[in-house]
Amino acid sequence: MSHDHTQAPVLDALSRFRQSGALSFAPPGHKQGRGADPAVRRVLGDSVFRSDLLASGALDDRCTRGRVLERAEALMADAVHASHTFFTTCGSSLSVKAAMLAVAGPHEKLLLGRDAHKSVVAGLILSGVRPVWVDPQWDPERGLAHPPSPAAFEAAFEEHPDARGALVVSPTPYGGCADLRGIAEVCHRRSRPLIVDEAWGAHLPFHPELPTWAMDAGADVCVTSIHKMGSGLEQGSVFHLGGDLVDPVVLRSRADLFGTTSPSVLVYAGMDGWRRQMVQHGHELLSHALELAAKTRTAVEGIDGLHVNDREDFVGDRLAHDFDPLPLVVDVSGLGTTGYLAADWLREHRHIAVHLADHRRINAQLTHADDTATAGALVSALEDFADHAGDLPAAPEVAVPAPAELRMEQSHLPRDAYFGPVEEVPVAEAAGRVAAETVTPYPPGIPAVLPGERLTEPVLRYLRSGVAAGMHLPDSADPALRTVRVLRTEPTGGTVG
Repeated sequence: MSHDHTQAPVLDALSRFRQSGALSFAPPGHKQGRGADPAVRRVLGDSVFRSDLLASGALDDRCTRGRVLERAEALMADAVHASHTFFTTCGSSLSVKAAMLAVAGPHEKLLLGRDAHKSVVAGLILSGVRPVWVDPQWDPERGLAHPPSPAAFEAAFEEHPDARGALVVSPTPYGGCADLRGIAEVCHRRSRPLIVDEAWGAHLPFHPELPTWAMDAGADVCVTSIHKMGSGLEQGSVFHLGGDLVDPVVLRSRADLFGTTSPSVLVYAGMDGWRRQMVQHGHELLSHALELAAKTRTAVEGIDGLHVNDREDFVGDRLAHDFDPLPLVVDVSGLGTTGYLAADWLREHRHIAVHLADHRRINAQLTHADDTATAGALVSALEDFADHAGDLPAAPEVAVPAPAELRMEQSHLPRDAYFGPVEEVPVAEAAGRVAAETVTPYPPGIPAVLPGERLTEPVLRYLRSGVAAGMHLPDSADPALRTVRVLRTEPTGGTVG
């Protein structure tokens, strides 16, 4: 079947609707912006409202006989070498839950990298799937986690041969990439599917100098956020399917459990147009982005006190398998400060917003949308920051545990602990108790504590010292972590094993 990538079915249908002058007597109630508040229209623009339609009954007919969305999904699948593609407008947080539940059901086991996003934990809580955690490749020198190795998944399958499949995050928010071919081989030798949370890898299929993307590496389901490294609007996500280990009807059904019945056509249109842009111009755009990233890395590395984490820092034995150079990960510890303080200073004094910050780094994400002007502004701001870092207050030390101290016993299913009888206890009394909440430094949203994990003093000390240094814990009942929600009593029959 041939595919015409000059087409953009969602955008074309939007254009036809707007040109038709049709009157709608269905939602949305603003009626193409006529009823929207004037102040809102001034900020958002009339075009947003004119394109805010029902997906069925406006963009397409009430029975979707025009196959507008279906044709857009087929074009996306063809662009990235997948057998099926599904659009969602609830972000990859929805997509990853749908993928998990298409592979494992309640009380069935699923192998999961412990560096998974909070959305994976939410999927465990909602589904009752039993997690088998696979340790990442810890870099104790830099206090950073890279994706788990194929050997780690092999060992987990040997111990849990009844696991229904595996899930790995690649790339990480810092750009570290897993050996996806190796992990896929471990799974497929057992006829088990591999899910790849590739939320940060939307760009990977479109340039040969970027790391291998999930579907080309043999993954069965790949979840991708178009809004992160692509040109889609926020919440735009796709999940791709390959092979025959996951039924596409089951995957779509699981997504329907979580998805909205009022999807945003604006988000669909952003993903549809981005696919066409990448097929037609992606190689050129990403070539420019890679060249710009290389020059920017060199410039920032030349600033006294700053170090850009590069391939030699992240790739190697017991580290990442590969490396995406577009996340510009800048270590500021040489200036005697933290990434938290650096991010706050850049926002306040230079109006620069970085992607994430931790106890020693910031991540300034570069994409195909950047140019010499934006990259130059970033370098100038970092030079300015380096000159003023000595004026900052002393940075409290964050007590980052050794890798062996980061992992806690998963003594209860996340669902059982989350929904069990809970109480809040002072953090000084929480060690040894079973957590009943997720505690997640954000961004990037990788939980430090999961419901059902037995809390330990090193992890609690890390989080408390992190909060004192500027760490943000939005999930916690008490974001200051003076108290922690724990199980009041420990229910029987819910242990993980």
